[in-house]
Amino acid sequence: MSLSTKADKKAAVDAAAWMFNIVTSVGIILVNKALMAAYGFRFATTLTGLHFATTTTMTLVFRWLGYIQPTNLPVSEILKFVLFANFSIVGMNISLMWNSVGFYQIAKLSMIPVSCFLEVVLDQVRYSRDTKLSIVVVLLGVAFCTVTDVSVNFKGFLAAFIAVWSTALQQYYVHFLQRKYSIGSFNLLGHTAPVQATSLLIVGPFLDYMFTGEKVYAYQYSTTSVAFLIVSCTIAVGTNLSQFICIGRFTAVSFQVIGHMKTILVLTLGFVFFGKEGLNMQVVLGMFVAVIGMIWYGNASSKPGGKERVSFSSQSNKSQKQESLLESTEQEDKV
Repeated sequence: MSLSTKADKKAAVDAAAWMFNIVTSVGIILVNKALMAAYGFRFATTLTGLHFATTTTMTLVFRWLGYIQPTNLPVSEILKFVLFANFSIVGMNISLMWNSVGFYQIAKLSMIPVSCFLEVVLDQVRYSRDTKLSIVVVLLGVAFCTVTDVSVNFKGFLAAFIAVWSTALQQYYVHFLQRKYSIGSFNLLGHTAPVQATSLLIVGPFLDYMFTGEKVYAYQYSTTSVAFLIVSCTIAVGTNLSQFICIGRFTAVSFQVIGHMKTILVLTLGFVFFGKEGLNMQVVLGMFVAVIGMIWYGNASSKPGGKERVSFSSQSNKSQKQESLLESTEQEDKV
C-alpha cells in the first residue's frame, strides 16, 4: 500500500470518527434538552449513570460476541480515571447551577488552555506559533457567540475550577491509557464504564435531590418520557465510544478545539428547533470566526512542527550529536 493511499485511508477514518462524535454529541444534547425541558426529567447525574450502564451492557455484549478481547488494566488506573470522570460530571452540573451561563461558557472554554498545559508538562508537546494563534481564534469565536452575562461568586468559581481540571485530566487520561497499555476504545470502555455506572447510580439520586429538590424515584414516568430515556441512553453509547475513539486517535486538545464545532451546531439547531430569538449578528459573526479558527488549527497542527511530542530519545540523540561535534572539533584543534 502506497503512502498516499495510507494517508487517504487515515484521513477518511479520522473524518468518520469526528463525524460520529459530532452527530452523537449534538443528538444527545437535543434529546436531553427535550427530556429535561418538556418532560421534567432533571436528574442529570442519574441520567449519566444510566448512560454508562447502557454502555456497560454494550461492552458485555461485544465481549460475548468476541469483538472485544480480554485486556489488563491496573485497578489503580481505573479508579483514578473514574475519579476524574465523576468529578468532571458532578463539577459541570454544579458549575452550571451556581454560575451564570456566561461564566459557565468561559469555564468550558478554559479547558483548551488547561489541556494544552497538561500536554506541555506531561507529554513535552510543543506547539508552533500558527497552532497557538489558531487556538486563540477558536476561543475568541466561540466566546463571542456564547458568552453573554458574566457573574461569578467564590463557590461558583471553585465548582468551575474543579470541573475544568477534572475534565481536562479525564480527557488526557483517555489518550494516556490507550497509548501506555495499547488498548482500544472498546476495551477501555469495558474497564471503566461499569465502575462509572455503579458509582453514579449510587450517588446520583442523592446529588440530584440536592440540586433539584426532587426525587428521581418520585418522578411520574410516561410512555413518551421513557421513550426519550431509551433514545438518550442509546445515543450515549455512541457518544462515549466516539469520545474515546477521537481522543485515542488525536489528543485532548484537538478533541476540545474541533469539538467546539458541536457548540456551533447545537446553537444552529437550537435556533431551528427551539426558536430564533437568540440569533443575531454577533452570534453569526462568532460562529464564522470559530469555524475559521478550527480550519486553521486543523491545517497548522497537521504541518511538520505544528504540534509534536519531544521525545527523550530525540533529545539524547541531539545531545550526542553535539558531543561528537565537540570531540571532532577538539581533535582538529589538537592536530
